[in-house]
Amino acid sequence: MNEPVQRVGTGTRAATRVRDGRLLRGVRSRQVVARRAADVASVEGLNGLSIGRLAADLGLSKSGVQTLFGTKERLQVAAVEFAQQAFVEAVVRPASAAEPGAARLRSLVEHWIAYAETPLFPGGCFWAANLADFDSRPGVVRDALAAHHRDWLGLLAGEFREAARAGETAPLNAELTAFQLDAVLTAANIALRMGDTDAPAKVRQVLTELLTPPA
Repeated sequence: MNEPVQRVGTGTRAATRVRDGRLLRGVRSRQVVARRAADVASVEGLNGLSIGRLAADLGLSKSGVQTLFGTKERLQVAAVEFAQQAFVEAVVRPASAAEPGAARLRSLVEHWIAYAETPLFPGGCFWAANLADFDSRPGVVRDALAAHHRDWLGLLAGEFREAARAGETAPLNAELTAFQLDAVLTAANIALRMGDTDAPAKVRQVLTELLTPPA
């Protein structure tokens, strides 16, 4: 009489597949909620977020969203992280194909204009909509916003330094120049939201003047 074949570990593998499937669905659900949170925060600010509001917007249960994020603060941080990832994909990564220095700065500005003008988020620039609300509020949300802002200013300053080294602009204080360009971009976002269609041209003109090479 033949002995029955033992399928060692079959139950364990099945349980693992079920667990992995749930984890994958959880990751997808987090992305969906984080995307909606970033959209809402671009218009109403991060303080406009609530677990109940997002659950209603997406047709999800409040308890389900609560399980994914736990607290409003974690939801806010998730929105910031989503916005950061989206910004890198829309602005930073495509500009990295350009040569360092003036060419990359122009590419960064062009992609930033598209990011704000299209816009990627309903309220325009996510950072312009939220940095001012949290600049005096210590905590993890402020830290997440500040980290992005430091990275962005550092990227601009690095490219201005490259431009100066290549003789594409006059010797300059790269950090100060990055600060100036960032201020102009923030002003352009406000102008675009107010219907000023000339704002992109003004940004381009400012960058041209900042990159004017020595005579």
